[in-house]
Amino acid sequence: MESAEIRRRWLSFFEEHGHTAVPSASLIADDPTLLLVPAGMVPFKPYFLGEAKPPAPRVTSVQKCVRTPDIEEVGKTTRHGTFFQMCGNFSFGDYFKEGAITLAWEILTKSVEDGGYGLDPEKLWITVYLDDDEAEAIWRDKIGVPAERIQRLGMGPNFWSMGVPGPCGPCSEINYDRGPEFGVEGGPAVNDERYVEIWNLVFMQYERGPGEGKEDFPILGELPSKNIDTGLGLERLAMILQGVQNMYETDTLRVVMDKATELTGVRYGAEQSTDVSLRVVADHIRTSVMLIGDGVTPGNEGRGYVLRRIMRRAIRNMRLLGATGTVVKDLVDVVIDTMGLQYPELITDRKRIETVALAEEAAFLKALKGGTNILETAVTETKAAGGRVLAGDKAFLLHDTWGFPIDLTLEMAAEQGLSVDEDGFRRLMQEQRDKAKADARAKKTGHADLSAYREVADTSGATEFTGYTSVAGESTIVGLLVDGVPSPAATEGDEVEVVLDRTPFYAEGGGQLADTGRIRLDTGAVIEVRDVQKPVPGVHVHKGVVQVGEVTVGAPVFASIDATRRRAIARAHSATHLTHQALRDALGPTAAQAGSENSPGRFRFDFGSPAAVPGTVLTDVEQRINEVLSRELDVQAEVMSIDEAKKQGAIAEFGEKYGERVRVVTIGDFSKELCGGTHVHNTAQLGLVKLLGESSIGSGVRRIEALVGVDAYNFLAKEHTVVAQLQELVKGRPEELPEKIAGMLGKLKDAEKEIEKFRAEKVLAAAAGLVESAKDVRGVALVTGQVPDGTSADDLRKLVLDVRGRIRGDRPAVVALFTTANGRPLTVIATNEAARGRGLKAGDLVRAAAKTLGGGGGGKPDVAQGGGTNPAAIGDAVAAVERLVTETA
Repeated sequence: MESAEIRRRWLSFFEEHGHTAVPSASLIADDPTLLLVPAGMVPFKPYFLGEAKPPAPRVTSVQKCVRTPDIEEVGKTTRHGTFFQMCGNFSFGDYFKEGAITLAWEILTKSVEDGGYGLDPEKLWITVYLDDDEAEAIWRDKIGVPAERIQRLGMGPNFWSMGVPGPCGPCSEINYDRGPEFGVEGGPAVNDERYVEIWNLVFMQYERGPGEGKEDFPILGELPSKNIDTGLGLERLAMILQGVQNMYETDTLRVVMDKATELTGVRYGAEQSTDVSLRVVADHIRTSVMLIGDGVTPGNEGRGYVLRRIMRRAIRNMRLLGATGTVVKDLVDVVIDTMGLQYPELITDRKRIETVALAEEAAFLKALKGGTNILETAVTETKAAGGRVLAGDKAFLLHDTWGFPIDLTLEMAAEQGLSVDEDGFRRLMQEQRDKAKADARAKKTGHADLSAYREVADTSGATEFTGYTSVAGESTIVGLLVDGVPSPAATEGDEVEVVLDRTPFYAEGGGQLADTGRIRLDTGAVIEVRDVQKPVPGVHVHKGVVQVGEVTVGAPVFASIDATRRRAIARAHSATHLTHQALRDALGPTAAQAGSENSPGRFRFDFGSPAAVPGTVLTDVEQRINEVLSRELDVQAEVMSIDEAKKQGAIAEFGEKYGERVRVVTIGDFSKELCGGTHVHNTAQLGLVKLLGESSIGSGVRRIEALVGVDAYNFLAKEHTVVAQLQELVKGRPEELPEKIAGMLGKLKDAEKEIEKFRAEKVLAAAAGLVESAKDVRGVALVTGQVPDGTSADDLRKLVLDVRGRIRGDRPAVVALFTTANGRPLTVIATNEAARGRGLKAGDLVRAAAKTLGGGGGGKPDVAQGGGTNPAAIGDAVAAVERLVTETA
């Protein structure tokens, strides 16, 4: 039975038994504590924790999952894998133990003809928790499993919790006896290789308290509403139903190994080392396709690093198997064709998946070539010195310069019999991170000691930000630094950092630039604020210059921002939100924000995309944004819990740290994002948004730059003026300009070709005369000369070869011509076969000439090219060539 059929039967069976089938959630976990979904119940956590209402009392799904803690073990054994599918049925206060056990037994043992999986009941063994008499009685008395095939196990294998206070309960596992060839008898308590677990039924009936590990926590009591969470491993069931030894031989993985065999000529089962590589390729390529399909792109952080790591591991193992060219597309297509039977979106999204995968392959093959040479040199040096450990700085160099994940270096070093100084590597990595953070912090704080800011925070508390509702207000100076040093006072001309107890100034953050403005004292003193930062949480530091008077700690002040500038920034920030949503609507959720900067009248927005956004799509996005502006949608901000924000569908940038309370900015019915920035009150205030274009700023990341409001209008006005000028020049209407200008450019190109042809003919016309000027040097026909300045290298080469061809073939000939192009001397020298027989090589002759010209050159024995810096030395270069011909011939 194929995997797709196993999946179909599962969903069909449970739908027939009153369950609502829900599609698999994305592998990108909607949970800030997780990079990827590692278990089938993860999407249902909010329902089990009582944070959200489930879609129905009974639910079923087949969830995509990825686990990577044992990635280096993948391939070495047949039990480890990264991607798997978890078939689950869930009850939220509906049926409990008897219902779950009855349903499980029915689908497993029902005949294939009747829609079940047709497993032999005599091969099924059951485990229950130590004191779960109720579950054992159901299995024994209702289902009819003999008591000798029911075993009781402890909390480790047979009690489940989420690892935090909340629901928990005993488990009951269903195991399949694969027969004596897989080990001794005695049930799963004795041999889990023979008695393989296929299904785990979790009975959530208790509430647990805080504690560590799987067993060290108190049970606080029974839950008022009991739930069911079950998980059947699709790959394990496929292994049994397809009669194969392990999951790598099941249909969705075996086809990938077969394709790898086809590409490399290495047969699976031939030897252990190549079997390991084939399994690595099969597992990692399938996982890569599923991750890319859900919007993950290769990177150096988070889930992007997980993808990059497994892709590069797969590609390298293909090289170990003997692959020499690019292989990823063939492997990816096999996975899409196979897994597409279960997830049709893979087929419709094939092009994007291929693009992302091929880009990563190209990048890694380039890195692998250079990095492997570095590693081999380091290994040789280490062994020559009698060492057994590769230095941490070598591993760091490979990671930092060539993009080698540390596990790849560990693997490659181990193959050479060396270990790696991982502590040294990680120390250098940490130093690099610390330096980067320090540099970034220095730019924001002017190298001030952060303890000074912390002292202000400890003494006066956090700065109250009033800028959401006001642009000016009274305040008090609670902290003052002059040239980065705490000071009680500052005078005219001093560079200062001022901390207020409350401020309307927005501190740079979330992509929004800081406010500028002025702080005035009652004494008449004025501070011009040029920047505002938050070097430590909760403290707004106003950086500026004392323009007039003296400033003292404790003085009352009146702080006012540049309101016109703030409004321009707010327009840009709101436009960024609209652009983000419009891009996601056009390109899908993979167009997630990767950075932004909102400045007065303009913004830039970075987002994930494996390829350039077509111009037509960008035009549609721009039109959509401006249509939203015309709808005059209200922009509202509301503070709520992070859980409530997620329930409302607010977009949160992955990797950002959010507190329990977050600010959600909503633009009508169009956009909803977590955001701490300032915005307009209505989209009509933006006036106009003009996208200037998009470009690449890194692997898988694109950048849009745009103008807003008056800046957008001014840009369009200038474009209109240019269009009007072009209309006057070409005598056409605006819509005719592309065609007319294209025609003019075409004519210009044709004219340039004619000129080039005429010039080449003129140069070649000199060939006959040059042949006549040939000098006999010890039996060698030597042609030298200087052609008109400005002759291109290509034309000079053609002329040299034409002259050589006009000299009788049996006569040794050397042709050396010179010219000056863009103020620099250039030479091309050619020899015929007879001359080369006399030891005259074009490359040697060019090097002699180029050295005289103050440069260098080289080439093949029959033709070579060189140049220099001194045109006045061309005569000397001709003489150098003649001398060498005389000496050699």
